[in-house]
Amino acid sequence: MYLRIDRLQIELPRVWEPDPNAAAAVQELFGGRFGEMSTLMNYTMQSFNFRGKSKLRPFYDLIANIATEELGHIELVAATVNNLLVGTTESLPPTEAPLAPGKNMRNSHFFTETAQSSMPINSMGRPWEGGYVFNSGDLILDLLHNFFLENGARLQKLRIYEMTQHPVAREMIGYLLVRGGVHALAYARALEELTGVTVSKMLPIPDIPDDRIPETRPYREQGIHRTLYRFSPKDYQAIRAIWRGPHPEGGELIVRDGPPEGGTIPELPDLPESFAPGYDPETLKIIAERLMKNL
Repeated sequence: MYLRIDRLQIELPRVWEPDPNAAAAVQELFGGRFGEMSTLMNYTMQSFNFRGKSKLRPFYDLIANIATEELGHIELVAATVNNLLVGTTESLPPTEAPLAPGKNMRNSHFFTETAQSSMPINSMGRPWEGGYVFNSGDLILDLLHNFFLENGARLQKLRIYEMTQHPVAREMIGYLLVRGGVHALAYARALEELTGVTVSKMLPIPDIPDDRIPETRPYREQGIHRTLYRFSPKDYQAIRAIWRGPHPEGGELIVRDGPPEGGTIPELPDLPESFAPGYDPETLKIIAERLMKNL
């Protein structure tokens, strides 16, 4: 089962500068082949179908625990896409075509399908698909695939970073680059325990240090690149058998009990021109106030 916390994993900048084409590009990090939906569902399905947990507990705990963190990653990408779309259109009467800006954007589905918000699609509008999930049942092969997936995701993040200078998108990408590095190293360490091969020597892929990306530096200075969060009140303790010892760049690897402190989820404004959330705003306010009195 899952425990959900109503916070993002980091605090995003409070910048409302619409860039719907950047939002379309960032969608690759949600529903692309190497997006966060893929990391989430690969590790989730591998954890659901894991055989021999009692004998291989540290490896099961590692995959299941990272899968849970990935839930927060898709939430963070969605919040970024939503931020990039705020302010794209104006609240005008339907006769004045308030959604006209959408017809010239890369992804018109933002304006026809979701009231200008995120979708489980890639940057070209193709829906995420279950065929992206690899779950062979062979532990070494699955871990090798996960290592490949994390590095493919890193490549995509760097490319999307180079496509936009929007501060919200870059802050999100900086954080995910750091966390993806943790996961890639974790899978490398797991493979080293199983095979004796020093997989971590291949990192980073691509061969560009994270500290060349300014938005990663605050997280690295906090030691987040060395930290594996344990996303459970009491379970997944065995990750400490794998995530231990020195980090390749210096310092010790850390298992932190519980999730990061995180940040507030930005509240999306009403969007009357898209009939969202519907009803007259004042009527909705009255309904909400009535319900709150029942708490």
